[in-house]
Amino acid sequence: MLIDSHCHLDFEALAADIDGVLERAAAAGVTGMVTISTYVDKFSTYAAIAERYPNVWCSVGTHPHHADEELHIQTDDLVRLSAHPRCVAIGEAGLDYFYDNAPREAQATGLHRHIAAARITGLPLVIHSRKCDDDMAAILRQETAQGTFPFLLHCFTASESLARTALDLGGYISFSGIITFRNAEEIREVAKFVPADRYLVETDAPYLAPIPHRGESNEPSFVRHTAEKVAEVRGISLEQLGAETTANFHRLFTKVGPV
Repeated sequence: MLIDSHCHLDFEALAADIDGVLERAAAAGVTGMVTISTYVDKFSTYAAIAERYPNVWCSVGTHPHHADEELHIQTDDLVRLSAHPRCVAIGEAGLDYFYDNAPREAQATGLHRHIAAARITGLPLVIHSRKCDDDMAAILRQETAQGTFPFLLHCFTASESLARTALDLGGYISFSGIITFRNAEEIREVAKFVPADRYLVETDAPYLAPIPHRGESNEPSFVRHTAEKVAEVRGISLEQLGAETTANFHRLFTKVGPV
């Protein structure tokens, strides 16, 4: 039993065939997934998908690429929308210095607002972090000192240092198909030491399809390949990984309910 903790069912590559996507996921042993928000102003779209399927949940948040487009979104807006019964997380929000599609100040402003919403609601903050390790670590430390909040570093591609900082602060780490790539040895090293109660798996579909599907459109059923690689790296069975990551998902995404 596996759960895809991060996908984008509203994106064109998946939206045209959601029924088929879910059927293939079920056949691969994927029992649930979270479709992740990139624009708060599109929250009704994510909520409608989650309302339609009992094993799909959604989040509410602004991707850092669009941070400057949604500076009108305040913490109160996030808290209000997150009360929807199918909304189980805040985000994704964070920092992306690789693309720098939005001014860094706007990205940081959005991240702080999302952290505040996670602290108020108790819902996990799904964090996007790319090429910003020092600033992300500093913000996480600063904000945690003001009050803890649940969070998940999704699609982990950062350094061992950021991983250890996040874990020290009580965070979780999620591995995507990138861990199957030949040049991802640093990520595989992180996957070895993350505690058994602090890691998840995801696709980030339709992006980042794992080997043997690299170059194709990704979808939740492919999370099985990521899970197999993480299990191999950790020296455990796929069954044990499924049990651990499913338990971790429910412990972090408390609004989903028990296993």
